[in-house]
Parts: sequence; structure tokens; C-alpha cells
Amino acid sequence: MTEERTGYRRSAKSPRGEARRRELLDKVADELGVNGLVDFSLRRAARAAGTTHKVLLYHFDGPEDLLTQAVLQLRERRISRAMEAAGEGPDRPLADRVRSMWPTLIGVESGVLDQAIGLAMYDAGRYADLARSASRQYLPALLSLCPDAWEEQRKTEVAELILATLRGFLIEWRTSGDAAGIEAGFAALVRALEREERA
Repeated sequence: MTEERTGYRRSAKSPRGEARRRELLDKVADELGVNGLVDFSLRRAARAAGTTHKVLLYHFDGPEDLLTQAVLQLRERRISRAMEAAGEGPDRPLADRVRSMWPTLIGVESGVLDQAIGLAMYDAGRYADLARSASRQYLPALLSLCPDAWEEQRKTEVAELILATLRGFLIEWRTSGDAAGIEAGFAALVRALEREERA
């Protein structure tokens, strides 16, 4: 029975199985992006994906795995859009590129991604990776915004500063909606980044 089950699971890793997994994940991520994490369940995810919860269990290692993979997918979408907004080119100041990302960061997926961080803080035993993976996903993008001439240590320090500051702005935006306070914070961040670029 075990060998039969193992062989059955192995077929999920085939090219066809991987394509089906990606298709299911896209649909679940879309649904999460609209309805958030509250009352998330395999049955709800199955309805969104147009399948059964047993099919989801065939492709994912339980509800936590499915939820984590969907959040990672939403985060990747958000990062891609933010990087498009930041634009390319060494002539564009770093501060301007970071500021241009903000509308994307508070866009479509912001609610569910903020909920994911909250879930990681509330139940770290089960969901800590939702928070740890956020830094692993965001930092490479922020590092790529830094001038090529900078040393890696300097890029890392500035990228960490940007990440921590934007997280603070996101919490403020989500909890108080204080647009004026966030704007004041952005003004200070812009000045700090401009000084850093001049140094």
C-alpha cells in the first residue's frame, strides 16, 4: 500500500503534474487575493480551483503548504509589479524608484499579504515561514535597485533599511490609514536615500 501511494504521489512531480499544480495554485492565489485568509480552508480553496480537496491534497502537503505557496505566489506578483513601477536605468534616483513602488505595495494583494504576516506572528509554530520568506523574496529586488557601483555590504544595508521602512509604512497604512503620516515618513526616507546616493 505504501509503495502504491508513493508511486501515486511521484506522478504529481511529472511535467504534467507540475503544470496542473501551477494551474491550481494560480486559481487559489487569485481567490486569496480577493477574499483574504479569514476562513481559509481546503474546501474553500477547492471551490476556487474548481476541484476537490482530495485533488489539492494530492498536489500539496496539506492546507498550510497550500496556503504558504499561494501567499508566495501573490508576493511574487506584487514584487514583479513593484519592480515594473520602479523602472530601470542608472539615471533614475533610488529614492524616486522606491517611492514609485508604493502604489503597488498597497494594491490588490496588500490585504492578504498583511494578513499573512499577522498570521505568522500569531501562530509562529505553523506559519513562521510566511514572515521569513517575505524578506527572502523582497531583498533581492531591493538590492537590484541599488547602484551597481556600491559594495555589497552597502547595498545590503540600504536594502534592509528600505524593507524595514516600507514594512512600517504598510503597517501604518493598514492600521491607521494615516496618509499624511506616511507621506511625512516618505519625505524622510527620500532625504536619507538621496544623502546615501551622494555619499
